[in-house]
Formats: sequence, C-alpha cells, structure tokens
Amino acid sequence: MVHHSSFVDEEGGPAPVSDQDRTDIVDEAITFFRANVFFRNFDIQSPADKLLIYLTFYINVALKRLEGCRTLAEGTKAIINLGLEKVPVPGESGFPFPGLFSDPQISEGSRAIQKLS
Repeated sequence: MVHHSSFVDEEGGPAPVSDQDRTDIVDEAITFFRANVFFRNFDIQSPADKLLIYLTFYINVALKRLEGCRTLAEGTKAIINLGLEKVPVPGESGFPFPGLFSDPQISEGSRAIQKLS
C-alpha cells in the first residue's frame, strides 16, 4: 500500500525551523522512497502528498546522478552540482509535474531577485 504523508495539517510556508529529534517531510520521503516508487497511481489526499511525490522524484534524480560515481568525492560533487542547477518550478516549461501544483504568484520583487541569480 502506498504511504501517504503524515504532514496533512501543515500547509504553506515558510518552513519551520527543523527539530533534529522529529521526523520531517524530507525524512519521511527518504524512509518511504523504496515503497512509493513501485506505485503507478498515487491518490493525493493532502498538499503534503504532492510534496512527497516531488521529493520522491528528486531522490530518484539524485540516485541516477550517483550511478556512475565511483568515489565519495565524485558522489559528493555530483549531488552538490545537482543542488546548484536551476530547477524548473510550477508554471515553467520542463517542470516534471504540470498540473500537480498551482502556478506560483510571483511579485515584482521576486522577479527582480530571480534576475540576479
């Protein structure tokens, strides 16, 4: 059976400061990655399930980047480079899940910051 996120009542941002002793949604995605990748269909029950789907996808991308790495240094470099890449967000072409997330409402200040990066 597919695992649904336990973070159903937490929506919106910014994310709270992480408590190292509590499981967060990233920990949850890592823990249930193996089980969730085998399902073709995923009944979305909350916004947290959408994030769980995206995190599962991102973990899969990271593992694919690590496939050819033979040393810890190569793997570390591959993951750092993955983190530095420009990732398409909802509403942009290339976003892997069109329709799963609503397009973000971008303010003029946000546009100015995007131009700087």
